[in-house]
Amino acid sequence: MSDHGRGARMRLPDAGYLRLSQIIGDKKANPPIYPLIPVGKSTWWKGVQTGRYPQPVKISERCTAWRAHEVFALIEAGDMAKDGA
Repeated sequence: MSDHGRGARMRLPDAGYLRLSQIIGDKKANPPIYPLIPVGKSTWWKGVQTGRYPQPVKISERCTAWRAHEVFALIEAGDMAKDGA
């Protein structure tokens, strides 16, 4: 993981929820959001479908998030893949 990912991790809570852009990053945001897990959106959703990545929580009809502790456990386990891997 890059230094940006580590710095971002320090600013995020251990409890609560993370939106997809907080997990996979968003270069277009101002300021840019650096990825915690450097994969593309379709790779992330395929991983969710296959069970590689945590299941989402539906916050509302148009708002999906992931439990922060599950995302951080995935990072700690080192079970992440780059796009196309």
